Amino acid sequence: MDKKARQILLKTFWESSGWKPRPTVFAGPDFEYARSQGVMFDPITITYDELLHRLRALHEEITLERVSEAFLHSLSTRKVHLRSALSSWVLTRKLLAQTDGSERWSWPLDEHNMYTIPLISSPQYRAEDLNVLNFERVKWGGIRLYWLLYCWLDLELWSKELPVHATKEDAHILQQMLIEATRCEPGDSARKLEKRWKDLFPSNKNERDVVMEILGHIGILATTDAPRIGRGHDSDMVSVATWQGQDGYQVEAARVYFGRWGIGQ
Repeated sequence: MDKKARQILLKTFWESSGWKPRPTVFAGPDFEYARSQGVMFDPITITYDELLHRLRALHEEITLERVSEAFLHSLSTRKVHLRSALSSWVLTRKLLAQTDGSERWSWPLDEHNMYTIPLISSPQYRAEDLNVLNFERVKWGGIRLYWLLYCWLDLELWSKELPVHATKEDAHILQQMLIEATRCEPGDSARKLEKRWKDLFPSNKNERDVVMEILGHIGILATTDAPRIGRGHDSDMVSVATWQGQDGYQVEAARVYFGRWGIGQ
């Protein structure tokens, strides 16, 4: 990703005190430069069916192995924009199976997650702002992970990235993260797990939250059918809102995604 374009994107939405007022029009030399580098965009108008068509084409190109490796690679490098392609791939794979009625797009791990998040979508998108979605992707690794428009943009931009390679260090980081999930008290919420991850990889709280949500969406941090203990809900979470320490992590799912790096063995 071009560094200058990245900074233009970040400064458009963020300052030291937090969010800046949201632009209603994107224009000017900085925007034109960022757009030329494929980091900022004009508003998009597209139908739901057209999005599905584009997603089918992306799934013909992008493999699970590649997005899994990019997720691992991001842990030590802190390249947060590479992370959510994994959940975007899995969530849209499920959607394609449902909408096409074809085994070709099916995904065998659906049963591992008792708490399924439906993708938020619209029959018609009109003049939608992709820039804020990419800002969230670049800043924290994505926020609206279960929005269909985000999933498409995420995979579209990810497909233009150069290949990356995961290391033993990356695999060790993830293994330690999953071990911490098994060390939680039975009634501990996802927030308690996030705090356990603080010193395991370079990150801030928001970035760790996103990593947790990604692992929830793909069924590794899955809510099981065990009765919830106490309140049993984190209102600031989505895919792991009802996860508790008693759920641990799904070993088979971890093996499917990351087995080639020794995870889940």
